Parts: sequence; structure tokens; C-alpha cells
Amino acid sequence: MVWAFEPIKTTIIMNREIDLSVSAYGVTRDLHYDVAILPWGATEPHNLHLPYLTDAILSHDVAVDAAQRALDEYGVRAMVLPPVAMGAQNPGQRDLKFCIHYRQDTQRAILSDIVESLEHQGMRKLLIVNGHGGNIFKGMIRDLAVDHPDFLILSSEWFTVLPGKEWFDEPGDHADELETSVMMHYHPELVNLSEAGPGQARPFALQSLREKVAWVPRHWTKVTDDTGIGNPHLATAEKGRRFAEAVAQKYALLLKELTEMEDMYEKDVKE
Repeated sequence: MVWAFEPIKTTIIMNREIDLSVSAYGVTRDLHYDVAILPWGATEPHNLHLPYLTDAILSHDVAVDAAQRALDEYGVRAMVLPPVAMGAQNPGQRDLKFCIHYRQDTQRAILSDIVESLEHQGMRKLLIVNGHGGNIFKGMIRDLAVDHPDFLILSSEWFTVLPGKEWFDEPGDHADELETSVMMHYHPELVNLSEAGPGQARPFALQSLREKVAWVPRHWTKVTDDTGIGNPHLATAEKGRRFAEAVAQKYALLLKELTEMEDMYEKDVKE
């Protein structure tokens, strides 16, 4: 996780209360934490211009921004755990060099261990900030709710918190204008936009699949030549900044509401 150590020293000092990648026990041991945040990504190619760990990097950075806003604006202290780079992949993606597929059983075991450790330490709320569309946590969370009824787990995808089409000219769904812009905002040194492919994708031949009558995983090497889906060439750091800040603000409000809530549900049934 090299990117965790790239910020200048003052940024690391600012984040040491909220980012476990740069925190020390001497800082955390006497602080109360309201929520734990778990960034989750994958290890996979992102077109020809973004790092393999893009999903883990961006979910981590958005989560840290959200935690900082929650602390500064609402007095809510959340700890961002180190990102998990173990993502589930589509057929064909394992054909790509160094693209690693992690089974749901593996992911379930990781999430279970994290929940058990946090619960043992007195934590009761965990927010997953997912950066990889192939990761589906709903079934795992339902099972864990049976085993840990007093532990609340929430799942989210940072890139769908706000509608991309309202913020970008041509949003796609992998290494596209959205992801590239946000990476340019956080880590311009990791983006080689001049090397990016067009991100063109081949749709399903079956009309019913195009209309989403049924679902089947896309065979990645048959869908795209450069591993991207969506044109990245319209990306800018400014677009990424605006979107990332708006998403972080949404998360900060969620963290506030989680801390203040007395019950998850309204007391009266609304007609």
C-alpha cells in the first residue's frame, strides 16, 4: 500500500487519528471511535493507464476524506481500516497478467475475521466502502447479521453514491472518465492518460441481456480489448475533485447519522 505514504508529512499527521495505514497505537489507544470504515477493492488491470490497485486506492482515499469531514464538521470519529485488494473477477479476467480472482468464500472469511476482531474490541458499526463492481457483500452481511446480531454492517459503492452522468460527460463503468478523474485528483502521478486505450466495449448480442431481463457475468476479454469500459480521455482532476468531495460529504453525513441514531426505523408506519 505504497500510496498511503505518498502524502506530505503534514497530511500524514492530520490523518493519523482516522487512517490506520498511517496511525500508531500511541495515537489510537485513548480515543473513542464511533464507526470503522473498510475500503474494499480488487487487483486487476484498469485499461492501460491506471494502476492495478485503483479500486483499493480510491475507496481508501474517499473513505479518509469522509472520515476527516465527519470529524471536522460533526465531531464523529471513524477509523479507516487498510484497504482490502481482494476482489471477485469476471470470466476472462484471470487471463490478464496479474489479475487475481478471489472467491466469495475467501472474501467472506476476511470480512468475518474483521467483524469478530472489531466486535471483540467493542466496535459495533462497520461501513464498507466498496470500489469494485464485482464485489457483492449482501449475502455475507445477512449471514453475519445472524451470527453478530448486535453488530451493524453497511455496504456501499463510492462510485454510485451520486449519479455519474450528472458529473461527467461520458461515464462508463471501468477505468472510465469517472475513475480516471478521481485518480487524477488524488494521485496524478499514477495516471498515464496518454497511454490509455479508448475503453470501447462490445455489448451482448442478445436483446434480452441488453435489456437486463436476466444477468450473466461479462466475459472480459470478449467485451473489451484494453480492459477498460468507458472513454477515459475526457477525464480531468477538477472533475474528480468535485465528485470526490461531494461523495465524501455524503459519507460524512451518513457517519453522523449512524452515531446519533437511536433506532434504525421510524416508530410510526407511514401511510
